[in-house]
Amino acid sequence: MRVTTPPALSPGDRVAIVGPSSGGARDAPHVFRLGLRRLRERFDLEPVVYPTARQSTAFLEANPRARAADIHAAFQDPTITGVIATIGGHDQLRILRHLDADILRANPTRFYGMSDNTNLNLFLWRAGLVSYNGAQLMNELAVPGALPAYTARYCRRAFFEERLGELAPANRWTDEPSTWWTGPSAMDTEPTYEPNPGRRWAGGETAVEGRLWGGCRAILAWQLATDRYLPAPRALDGAILCLETAEDIPAPAEVGATLMCLGERGLLARFAGVLVGRPPTRSFVTEPPRDERHAYRERLYETVIDQVSRYNPDAPVVLGVDWGHTTPVAPLPIGGRIRLTPATDTIVCQ
Repeated sequence: MRVTTPPALSPGDRVAIVGPSSGGARDAPHVFRLGLRRLRERFDLEPVVYPTARQSTAFLEANPRARAADIHAAFQDPTITGVIATIGGHDQLRILRHLDADILRANPTRFYGMSDNTNLNLFLWRAGLVSYNGAQLMNELAVPGALPAYTARYCRRAFFEERLGELAPANRWTDEPSTWWTGPSAMDTEPTYEPNPGRRWAGGETAVEGRLWGGCRAILAWQLATDRYLPAPRALDGAILCLETAEDIPAPAEVGATLMCLGERGLLARFAGVLVGRPPTRSFVTEPPRDERHAYRERLYETVIDQVSRYNPDAPVVLGVDWGHTTPVAPLPIGGRIRLTPATDTIVCQ
């Protein structure tokens, strides 16, 4: 299958802001405005707000066709060079039946989104277009406090360069939940960061390289259950699987079950390697003590290692990558080529 990386953006370009998932702008307009301001001031991009970006979650849930129409319109607009999702949600799977892969393929445009927007990432993968899992407007570009330099550096590469290059670990990180929906004052509070413990490697020790496929673990489970938008199994031969967990903090056994399903379908064995984002360990409704959070993370890592070793023992596995639902993050190019080198703890987006 031919794979196209859409052209890079240039400073001053117009980027579409769309709401293909839920209505974050209506729920937290101060966060939405901060995201737009950072696009202008930090990245010299001109956001163009499309209708779905300002709609309520209730409207978007009732109108999946309207969400798909905004995606089509943004991709087809010759003055738009990038499309950025406002925020994630819980039902983007419902818009995929209304998308026309031929329209998207004929108008290659860089798309940025994560969490529920993994659905769009995987749809574009099957259409032969590279997209970015990350650089989402409200929960990555509009984080409270200062925009982390790490996030800014890799988002800048995802916007303006042909490839991300090497992904170095961040110096520090946090999964501290934000109360940004409570009002503008919450955006001034810097989260508490902690030193980055580094990445962990397991499995095979040989360097591997392949096209990246995956995203939010919950969405991969939906894709497996729906079985309407998965690529042909042979298309995953030699690919790199990536997955990360959302703020719902799934039980390690639940994550393992998703990998087991990939294994029993004969898919997990096709991947050359596996990349796992650092999982959040606390949410708006629960904040366990630090030692319990550390233990949870280790149980989740061990569960991933056990399942991969069962179905694909030669695949290298890298865990604790700065990507997903923690801060800071680097957007990952879904469909782009990535090289994992265990011996040197190196991840390079080709």
